[in-house]
Amino acid sequence: MTPGGDQRRAAEASDTAPAAEDADQLPGASATPATRDTTPDPHATSDEPGATRARGDQRRSWWRTALQAVLGTALAVALLVWGLPYFAETSWSALLAHLDALSWGNTIGLFVLMVVALWCYTFTLTGSLAGLTHPQALMVNVAGSAAGNLLPGGGAMGAAATYGMYRSWGFTPRDISTSLIVSGVWNVLGRMALPVLGISVLLIAGEPMPPGVARGGAVGALLGLGLLGWFVAVIASERVATTTGHVLDRLIGPLVRRLRRRSDGHGVDGLVADLRSRIGHVVESGWLPMTFGLVGFFGFQYLLFVLCLRATGVELSLAHFFAAFAVGRLLTAVGVTPGGVGVTEAGTAIALVGFGAAHAPAAAGIVLFTIYTHLLELPLGALGGLIWWLTKGRYADR
Repeated sequence: MTPGGDQRRAAEASDTAPAAEDADQLPGASATPATRDTTPDPHATSDEPGATRARGDQRRSWWRTALQAVLGTALAVALLVWGLPYFAETSWSALLAHLDALSWGNTIGLFVLMVVALWCYTFTLTGSLAGLTHPQALMVNVAGSAAGNLLPGGGAMGAAATYGMYRSWGFTPRDISTSLIVSGVWNVLGRMALPVLGISVLLIAGEPMPPGVARGGAVGALLGLGLLGWFVAVIASERVATTTGHVLDRLIGPLVRRLRRRSDGHGVDGLVADLRSRIGHVVESGWLPMTFGLVGFFGFQYLLFVLCLRATGVELSLAHFFAAFAVGRLLTAVGVTPGGVGVTEAGTAIALVGFGAAHAPAAAGIVLFTIYTHLLELPLGALGGLIWWLTKGRYADR
C-alpha cells in the first residue's frame, strides 16, 4: 500500500540521471541554429551497429518485463484462487457467502479507515522531503503504490512515478533521492519490526504461538536488526560509509555510470559519501514525523484488518489478530507477485487457521482486507495521477 519497500533500488539512478537536463542552456550556447554541411563524409564511421544493439536491448528489456508481469500475475491469481481456500481449508462458495452478508455501513466505514491510514503515511513522506505538502504526499502515495502494484517487484516502477511527480513540483534530484532512500528504509524497518512486536504481544498475553509465526518473527527480527545496524553505522561512521561505497561501486558502479547522462568523475562510492550527509540531515530533522506517520499508517491498517475479520465472523483475541497482521505485512515485501498478492493472503490464512479461526470466515476477511489495501489502490492511484496531471502546473515554479 505504500511506495513500498523497493524505493532504494531506483534512488541512486534517480539522484544522477537528470544531471544534464539543462545542458542545452549552458553559457555560450548559440540560440541560432548553425548552418550544417550536409555533404557525406567518406571517412565517417557508421553508428548503426550501436543503435541496433540499443534497440535490441530495449526489445529484450520489454520482453523480460512483459514475461515477468505475466508470470507474476499468473502466480498471484493461482495463489488466490487455489492457494487461499486450500490453506484456509475452505471453498470459494463458503467464502463468498460471508462476503455477501456485509452491509453498506460496514463497507463505507472500512473505506474511511483505509483513507485515514493513507493520510497518516503522508507524514512519513513530508518528513523525508522538506516543502512537500500533505495533499501532494497523498497523491504520490496512491499513484506510486498503484504503479508499484502492477508488476512483481514493482517498487522501481513506483519509485519512478514518485520521482516524476516530485520533479514536476520542482524538487531537486538530490532531495528526491534522499527522500526515496530514507522513506524506503523507514518502511522496511517498520514491516520487519511488526513480527517481533507480534511475538511480544503473544508472549505478554500468554497466547499459544504456532511454530511458523515464531520462525517468521525470528527472521524479521534478524533482518530488521541487521538493516537498522547498517543504516545507523553508515550515518554515524565515515569508515562504514566509505566501505559500503566501495562495495557498491564494485557491484553496480558500471551500471550506474552507464545510466549517468554526464560523468562528473564520481562513482557509487562518491554518491554514498554525498548521500550520507544528506540522509543524516533528513533523519535528524524528520525522524519524529516519519515515525508518527508509519505508526499511524500501520495502526489504522491493523484496525482495518481486525474489523474486516470481525465483519466476516472471525472471533479471536486482539493479540492473535495482531500476530497474523504482522505476518501479512512482512510478506508484502516478497516481490514474486504484484504487491505480494497471493503470498500475503496464503501466509495470513495459515496464521489465522493456526490460531483457531473459523476457516471460511477467516478466508473471507482476508479477501475483504485485500480488496481495501490492494485492489482499491488501483482506481485511487489513477485518480491521484489524474489530479496531479491537472494541477502540476500550479507548482511548476517552486
